[in-house]
Amino acid sequence: MMAAGNLLLKILCKHRGNGIEEGHEDTICNIDIENGLISQERFLSVYASVKPVILRNVTNNELFRYLVGKQRLLELYGDTSVRLSSTNSYSYAKVDVTLENYIHTAINTCSSSSFANETYYFFGDALSAELLELLSAYKRPPYDVPGMTPAASFGIGGVGSGVPFHFHGPGFSEVLYGLKHWLLYDPKSKPSFHPNRTSIYWYHNVYPNLEEFEKPLECTISPGDILYFPDRWWHSTLNLENCVFVSVFLAEY
Repeated sequence: MMAAGNLLLKILCKHRGNGIEEGHEDTICNIDIENGLISQERFLSVYASVKPVILRNVTNNELFRYLVGKQRLLELYGDTSVRLSSTNSYSYAKVDVTLENYIHTAINTCSSSSFANETYYFFGDALSAELLELLSAYKRPPYDVPGMTPAASFGIGGVGSGVPFHFHGPGFSEVLYGLKHWLLYDPKSKPSFHPNRTSIYWYHNVYPNLEEFEKPLECTISPGDILYFPDRWWHSTLNLENCVFVSVFLAEY
């Protein structure tokens, strides 16, 4: 099997138009996958505070997927203002643009030579009233973590975009369009990374030099897949295609 880092770079280099010429089936996936509904009890005992999991066929968001199709978004929400965050680990910088401007221009600016604090990405920030209403049609995963309340967020990322390693509370992330590669380390295993370097830079310069015991949990998720990560787990993402996704963050109430 080709090393995951090299295969991911090959996929990115071969990207053309709206698709990629090579699938993600051969990339490493060493994260548990649950296909179909599991009980709340199993979720809590096996995963909630223990380890990540990929959930498949647990919700049906085909309606929401239709609602966030590219042409429909541009027609109905193209003039809506969205707030972009810098793609470094701490996402300090913010820029407001129209959704149409982001989709047509800013979404295609990420490269391995870019600095993450100079690259912007639509994810995880406050949404306009119009987009909040749109987001209300999303069906969140049917699992809860005691003492925590969910808050959904909508995001769109271009090929090669993503966020370098960081951590926060637990959450779920579902892909509606595209492919998203996830890498995770448990809270006691801080990865080696520069907070102002992009995810692509990490793949080029760090991943290929890792020893086997230093490598992360990782997997590529596709439409309908939901990845759950526990509290304070280090994670980084890389969009292998133009990607539309919803994240549900859990916070103490």
